[in-house]
Amino acid sequence: MSRAGSFVALGALLAAMSACGGGDGAPSDARSTAVQHVLDRRAAAVVAGDTAAYRATGDADPALLSDLAEVPLDGWSYRLTRLGRTEHARATATAELRYRVEGYDKAPVVTERTLTLRLRTGHWYVTDDRPAKKSADQLWDQGRVTVVKGEHSLVLGVGQRRSALRSYADDADDAVPAVDSAWGTDWARRVVVVVPKSLDGMGELLGAPASGYQGIAAVTTGEAGGSRTAPADRVIINPEAYSVLGYFGKQVVLTHETTHVATRAHTSAATPLWLSEGYADWAGYRGSGRTPAQAAPELQRAVRGGSAPGTLPDDADFGFSGDSADLAQAYESGWLACRMIADDWGEEKLNAFYKAVGGHRQRAGAVDAAAQSVLGVDERELVARWRSYVRDELG
Repeated sequence: MSRAGSFVALGALLAAMSACGGGDGAPSDARSTAVQHVLDRRAAAVVAGDTAAYRATGDADPALLSDLAEVPLDGWSYRLTRLGRTEHARATATAELRYRVEGYDKAPVVTERTLTLRLRTGHWYVTDDRPAKKSADQLWDQGRVTVVKGEHSLVLGVGQRRSALRSYADDADDAVPAVDSAWGTDWARRVVVVVPKSLDGMGELLGAPASGYQGIAAVTTGEAGGSRTAPADRVIINPEAYSVLGYFGKQVVLTHETTHVATRAHTSAATPLWLSEGYADWAGYRGSGRTPAQAAPELQRAVRGGSAPGTLPDDADFGFSGDSADLAQAYESGWLACRMIADDWGEEKLNAFYKAVGGHRQRAGAVDAAAQSVLGVDERELVARWRSYVRDELG
């Protein structure tokens, strides 16, 4: 992270602006350099927690520093990507914010910010910093962040009691060894849990309407196929849905979401959702003693009603905005497919199958190739065996 030197003089700025047409949307070198310098100073102040240095970049009330005071930052930087028109000594800029949480992010989390700046006495000052139009909130955009650290977890919350966040950390700490026993220990073995104040806050963190997540206790964000240097996933909690669960339900939810973190490096565009979601459910229910009838009531209802599915669910079947019964049936179908593979071929083969599918270069043919190479059957036979398994377990 660079630390800026002195600001560019007003005369040089005005001359540069005049040379490029006086604010035509294409920033001059001098103007963009001056803005980048103030962003560098701002970033350095955030990492250092230096209130005076932060105020010198433009904000009279350094709320961001207090909101981030408990977050263990290992890096924070801005990269100016666009500088808009300058009118009446004001400008709007777009910048790429990169930050890391110490001990959890091996590479930066990247998000886009929109900044408003004012030119005053020859210096640029930031007067507003918020998520860009198509970017989601970061947790600190919603208020002061409270942090609780567990053995394997870091829980970040807004509007939550510290004691409540401690319970999330305990649940996550229990989930990590459960995932280890299913998947193995070849992953980071730590998880970041984010707890907003409400369902609406969850939607803002995901950049989507909150109504689509009503009844969903948690989701995991992260880039499919992330490498070992990819930033840590965030498990984002819906506190309203999570709070009504009992201990078992909470443990299944957090083990499911932690499984997504563990398997991320082997999950790619070639991985169908029935496999990634079904495997996460399999890990969540593994060792619980829950029978298929207990864990798959919607699918059992379909089987006994004569409308058992003939194919594994498509990705579109996992959309949160659709019918809740159909969504449940999709998850239950994926879970039973993974359970069948573990029962018939063994857990090691299930893990190998998952990795083989994710390692395919494209979606087409991925399941068929992995089934043949790992399980010794083609996709058609795998699906046929799943249909029989569903009828035997739920009929």
